[in-house]
Amino acid sequence: TWHLKKIPQIVRERTFSLDSPKFEAKTKLELNSVCGIECQRKLPLPSLSDLKDLLSYETVFENGTRTLTEVNVLGAVLDPAGNTTTRRSSRKKRQIYGTDSRFSIYDKRFMTNFPFNTAVKVSTGCSGILISPKHVLTAAHCLHNGKDYVKGSKRLRVGLMKTKSRGNGRKRKETSDGMPSFQWTRVKSTHIPKGWFKGVSGDIALDYDYAVLELKRPHKRKYMELGISPTIKMMPGSMIHFSGFDNDRSGQLVYRFCSISDESNDLFYQYCDAEPGSTGSGIYLRLKEPNKKKWKRKIIAVYSGHQWVDINGEQQDYNVAVRITPLKYAQICFWIHGNDENCTQG
Repeated sequence: TWHLKKIPQIVRERTFSLDSPKFEAKTKLELNSVCGIECQRKLPLPSLSDLKDLLSYETVFENGTRTLTEVNVLGAVLDPAGNTTTRRSSRKKRQIYGTDSRFSIYDKRFMTNFPFNTAVKVSTGCSGILISPKHVLTAAHCLHNGKDYVKGSKRLRVGLMKTKSRGNGRKRKETSDGMPSFQWTRVKSTHIPKGWFKGVSGDIALDYDYAVLELKRPHKRKYMELGISPTIKMMPGSMIHFSGFDNDRSGQLVYRFCSISDESNDLFYQYCDAEPGSTGSGIYLRLKEPNKKKWKRKIIAVYSGHQWVDINGEQQDYNVAVRITPLKYAQICFWIHGNDENCTQG
C-alpha cells in the first residue's frame, strides 16, 4: 500500500541573479569516484543548515539567464539511523551481463499509452519522465557535470513519443518498423538542486542527481505522479520498473523490471539491465491506494545510470537510482506548483 507521509515544507527565502553559465561541459553519463555504500555509511547526518544549502537550487532559463533560490526547510525529520544500508546479495552484473532481460516495446497501443507514454527523450542523450502537464523529471548529470552546464543544455528539448496521422486520417506510426517518432518541445527552464554542485557536496554524491525541466508548452498526455520511495522490504518482491531510450537500441523504447540489491537513505543499488541513454528514466512501483481496491503507479526514484563508486578504496560498478525521499518530494512538488500548498501529503 502507498503510505501517506507528512511532507516537510520547502519555503522560498530569496532569489538572486547569477552570471550566465558557459555551457561548455561535456555530457558524461558514467561518473567516477562517486561516494559509494561504505563511504555513505561514514557520512555525518546533514544538519538543518546543511539541508537548506543542499536543497537551494539553480534555475536556468531558455534565454541563458540563471538564478539561485535559497530555501528554508520546515518540519524536516532528520533520520537518526543515518545512511544505513541493507546488504542483500553480492554484485551480480553491470549494465548487461549474461541474459539481457530488457524488453523493446514495439506495439504502438502500448507505446503511446500509460505508463509507457510517460517516458520522454532529452536532447542531451538521456531519458526522462512526465510528472505534470508541463514538467519532466530527469538526472542532473544529463545537464550539469557538477561544475558547469553541458553544451547541449543551452537549447534543451524534450521528445514525446507520438503517432502521426497520414492521408486517410487514421493514426499510424511515422515509421513502419515500430520505432517511435518524437514531437520535440523546447524547455523553458531547468531546476537543479545545489546539492549536485561540486564545492557544496565535495566529491560527487549521487544523492542529488535529479533535475526538473519545465516545458514551454503543456502536453495533453497522462503523466505519472510522484510517490515517496518505500524501503526495499515494503516493495512487492523488491521489484522496480522503468522505461527509457537505451543507446544500443536506437529509437526503441526499452522497458525493464528487476530487484533492488542495496539501499541507503537516498540511493537504490540495483541490477537492472540498462545501457547509457536510459539515464534519467523515472523508476516506478505499482501499489494499492490506502483504503481502496485501486492500484496506482507512482515514481519513486530517478535512474542515475551505471556508475563507478568508491567501495573501501576500490572502484566498483553499480546501477544506481536516486530515491524520492520526503524532502525531495517536497522540493520537486514545489518546483511543479510554485508553492507548497499542494505538497503536504506524499
